[in-house]
Amino acid sequence: MRSHEIELLLPQRDPFLFVDELMTASTSEITGTMTYDQNFPFYQEHRPKQMIVPVVLLIESLVQCGGAGVNKLGITDRALWALASLEKVRILGVVEPDSTVTMVVQNEKLSGRMIKQSGESFCNGRSILKATWFCLRLKSRGR
Repeated sequence: MRSHEIELLLPQRDPFLFVDELMTASTSEITGTMTYDQNFPFYQEHRPKQMIVPVVLLIESLVQCGGAGVNKLGITDRALWALASLEKVRILGVVEPDSTVTMVVQNEKLSGRMIKQSGESFCNGRSILKATWFCLRLKSRGR
């Protein structure tokens, strides 16, 4: 599934869509990828002349991957969801330009009001990020 198909699953749009491909989606695990090419607009300088993807965007990418998978499965309705909390965030590495990140997300709890997921991101076969998060369903106007 490529970005144009991902757009059907998520409200985010370019340049704030951080999932290129959803490879698998099951009730237990979701896997996706994001490639950060030379044209990625949000690199930051980590050390002199070393550009990296900001960690907050790597976290957002992991959360978006989980959201896309849940929406693809149809487990929760297509309501608007918000990231409510992050727990156990561990930063283990950096992502430089022209790298592909693979995200593996576990569904810990799925309901009509709350989603709890945990995940890990990998770059070049190395773990670079681990996190657990909660998302809450937002109420629509008039309800």
